[in-house]
Amino acid sequence: MSDYILDLRKLVGHRTIMQCAASVIVINECGQLLLGRRTDNHMWGYSGGSIEIDEKVEDCARRELSEEMGLTADELEFFYINSGPDVHYIYPNGDEVSNIEIVFLCRKYHGQIKRQETEMEELRFFSPEEIDLEMISPPIRPVLRQYLSRNRGER
Repeated sequence: MSDYILDLRKLVGHRTIMQCAASVIVINECGQLLLGRRTDNHMWGYSGGSIEIDEKVEDCARRELSEEMGLTADELEFFYINSGPDVHYIYPNGDEVSNIEIVFLCRKYHGQIKRQETEMEELRFFSPEEIDLEMISPPIRPVLRQYLSRNRGER
């Protein structure tokens, strides 16, 4: 969690805050998506997190991918803005957020896949056909629903 969000939480407690985030969906050469099982809700998701004060959105997306999954994005392609009532979320610890998430696709990357142990229980690639939205963390289901509707069965 970002220092900004931690500092804000000290002031507002669990009350709803607007949370701006940047995220990356990594897609390998076989068309599979790299997902991680989250430690907080034990559901699957892609890398992403809160944007720090004055941080560029793309820099946040790259930072989160490196921190959570050990990869460096060589290229990012804008994909989707995830916002609205469907992505209002209450974390298991009671923190409540209204998310505004800028999502990128990454097909060109390098590095060794390595999970951030405090945030991810495991990492693995899934084909689009393997992804059941019920296994996906609730606030990112709209993004993956959109991705899957455009890309099921394509490579």
